[in-house]
Amino acid sequence: MTSPPRPPAPQPGAALPTRRVVAVFVGLQIGMIISTLDGTIVATALPTIARDIDASDQRSWVITAYLLAQVAVMPLYGKLGDLYGRKRLFLVAISTFTVASMLCGLAADLPQLVAFRVVQGVGAGGLGTLAMAVLADVVPTRQLGRWLGYQGALFAVASLVGPLAGGLFVDQLSWRWAFFINVPLAAVSVGIVVSALQVPYRRIPHSVDYPGAALLTVGIVGVVLLAAITSDQVDWSPFALGGLVLVTIGAIAAFLRWERRAREPVVPLALLRDRVVRVAAGTNFTSGALFASGIYFIPVFAQEVAGVSATRSGLLLIPFMFTTAACTLIAGRAVERTGTYRTWPIAGGVIMTGGIALLATAGTSTSVGLVSAFGAIVGVGVGFVMQTSLLALQNSVDHRDLGIATSSALLARVLGVTIGTAVWSAILQSGLDGASSPAAYADALRTVYLAAIPVGLVAVGLGLRLEQRPLRDHAQYGTELVELGP
Repeated sequence: MTSPPRPPAPQPGAALPTRRVVAVFVGLQIGMIISTLDGTIVATALPTIARDIDASDQRSWVITAYLLAQVAVMPLYGKLGDLYGRKRLFLVAISTFTVASMLCGLAADLPQLVAFRVVQGVGAGGLGTLAMAVLADVVPTRQLGRWLGYQGALFAVASLVGPLAGGLFVDQLSWRWAFFINVPLAAVSVGIVVSALQVPYRRIPHSVDYPGAALLTVGIVGVVLLAAITSDQVDWSPFALGGLVLVTIGAIAAFLRWERRAREPVVPLALLRDRVVRVAAGTNFTSGALFASGIYFIPVFAQEVAGVSATRSGLLLIPFMFTTAACTLIAGRAVERTGTYRTWPIAGGVIMTGGIALLATAGTSTSVGLVSAFGAIVGVGVGFVMQTSLLALQNSVDHRDLGIATSSALLARVLGVTIGTAVWSAILQSGLDGASSPAAYADALRTVYLAAIPVGLVAVGLGLRLEQRPLRDHAQYGTELVELGP
């Protein structure tokens, strides 16, 4: 039995048919969604997982191990995608993620689960990075805002569905389905990408910067561990903490020195000479930190101050997630229509900061509906900032640097969420000082949001420094490319 012929690869300079773009988009987004869902589903199921494998005092490592691996490999995926082809690397990433998901679901104890979560994080680190870079390959930059808007909407929906799905699995099936569910979804993603994504890519002579990647990994792992320690997730002695600080600083300094003379640096420091790249990384970091202050701490207010159920507190996040998704779409379509993007990160920074300031006014007498509305305002700002700043970056860099530039911006966003969550959690715990009354939580949360306001002001300042450049009207893959054989 002969297999059906593959659709022909487009010739250099040609535009992909809309049906092919839609198919590629769907296949890529399924891969991104399972990595997004995995984090939120596991967070919901974690108390049950900890009880089942008798690891309540060490359960944070189930999340931390995944996160460490994910952020450590993101820049490497971007570089390897530039060198070997993003389709190949995407399939490697999703295969790694899927096999590790099966192993996580079969884990018998905490060491096994943590080890398999590391492998799963290695796969997850490539899914978002490569999906966004492939999208920039096949869609002209002028239209990219619309597709990034769709992508942001799916991200918001996945972030909301995750906790609900986690609760359903725990109550009706088993926490192991938090991992098993990834397998059929990944199979669908692979099938679509293999059949629909037939585009050429640039063949580039290459040498992989393994020393640079190793130093960057050590530096990133150190930063995330330090953030985890500040939020009391890890109990280390002062001597060990001091050693970690020295190792982290040394690794980052050595990385910067090495990258200046590496033949093909894993993160080309020359990219940072471009103001758009610097600003995009900064706005992704700050918006990620403010996104974390909404999605993780509005439910804390609802449950601990207002005393509502966990299910209802999740529903109170709907306005935040809806405005994030809707405003991502609005900004993306407006950029496509007008050809300008600079206004959106500025306006988004102002709106994010205003929403955070309103959340800082909430107290024991504030209704959960009003707090939910304040969160929706933050979501408007986040939606205006995140994808338009990424679009500006992808429009600014050369095609050969598209993957690493995209992964660097996404790394900044993930680090913003991660470090923001850790810092806000540390401020919250410090403000509680052992108390657990609604008034104590209200006061501590007010301190959290007051501390977040300067981050919003930094986001506004970065937006003001963003340079407007003409948007490209051609797809990236259409420039000086040679066709990749089957």
